[in-house]
Amino acid sequence: MILPSPLSVGNGHLHIGGHDTVELAERFGTPLYVTSEDRIRENFHRFAGALRNHYQKVQVLYAAKANGNLAVFKILASMGAGADVFSAGEVALALAAGMRPELLLFNGSSKTSADLALAVEKGIRVSVDSLDELRQLDRVAGAAGKTIDIAFRVNPAINVPTHPKIATGLATSKFGIPAGEILDVYREALALEHVNPAGIHCHIGSQILAVEPFAREVEVLIDVAGDLIDIGVNLSFIDIGGGLGIPYQRETDRAPAPKEYAGAVMPVFLRGIKELGIEPELWVEPGRWLVADSTILLTRVNSVKIAHKAFANVDAGFNLLVRPTMYDSYHEVVAANRADAPAVREYSVTGPICETGDILAKDRMLPELAAGDLIAVLDAGAYGFAMSSQYNSRPRSAEVLLAGKEAALMRRAETVDDLTAAMVTPPWQE
Repeated sequence: MILPSPLSVGNGHLHIGGHDTVELAERFGTPLYVTSEDRIRENFHRFAGALRNHYQKVQVLYAAKANGNLAVFKILASMGAGADVFSAGEVALALAAGMRPELLLFNGSSKTSADLALAVEKGIRVSVDSLDELRQLDRVAGAAGKTIDIAFRVNPAINVPTHPKIATGLATSKFGIPAGEILDVYREALALEHVNPAGIHCHIGSQILAVEPFAREVEVLIDVAGDLIDIGVNLSFIDIGGGLGIPYQRETDRAPAPKEYAGAVMPVFLRGIKELGIEPELWVEPGRWLVADSTILLTRVNSVKIAHKAFANVDAGFNLLVRPTMYDSYHEVVAANRADAPAVREYSVTGPICETGDILAKDRMLPELAAGDLIAVLDAGAYGFAMSSQYNSRPRSAEVLLAGKEAALMRRAETVDDLTAAMVTPPWQE
């Protein structure tokens, strides 16, 4: 198995960022998410650097939905990142981490009036998704006596090679305004008093393992930008979204590196803005690529069962990592306390949830397992804890952050008391 950079094997144990996973599990308990700060920093520098080698006016907006831990936000904020945010909660996290309001973009197809008011209050740019939303935002900004910078999210009708549930640039997607209709929407925005159309925004999907769709997306945006300039829009930024994938199956997946991604999109972008005579900021929204391989999920084997196949029953289920159940996603698994032992038996790694689909990894060759062994699920930093739940009334796990030789909680494990903390007894039950 090919291990990602923060992982290594020593003394028979899996290590992450130089820390023994067996010792981490004993210290903090399981299930346990473990994240390498050093890996996030390395990924950020590689991604941003690849683009800035072509054009200095590049701004990274972290896709906040990928991993919502405040400590992760603080790491990225310290390197100058802003954020693509989808909720008041993500706004609060970004601001608490020290991200500047002008480096946030409030995205989403179904914002509440409170969301719009928050953006106006904080001076956060909004990616507007419909005419209805535009008119609501203008009224909200007018009531506050302010003018707010906006972009419109363009739907480019581009098919991409990814799971259909995370392909967001399709003609049938709920996101964005069709490119053929966008000009009229900008004309209306120019006629309003309290919105300032300052940018254009697009995002075509997630976990995309080819660069050609991104180049086509930029071509669409450049064409639209030319039309916008003709009607008087002053574009200060063009946001091409995120979506670059990672190799979850490193033996077989071919995933583009940031250098290849930049090599595909930047010539199209630079040629386009040169022809248009503009120098806007280029905004990009990586999420998965920055954080996915920084993190593993450690889970303890509760029991082994030999039936029609061998099952390793562990203490983490799809309540903590839903991607395999929701998307049929693949995550590599390693016997962390037997990391150098030969793989001799095929197991399905299954969780404790009362659902047949609670399978973290199907039919994987692993060493002979027994109760008490430790399994590491790799590449769990994106859409792992962020999509977790308390299903089956199971408290969520702790999260640990590593930095150099340091290891500390960045989220404590929940307790049963946390399950009931927000529950209220109706008066007739008292």
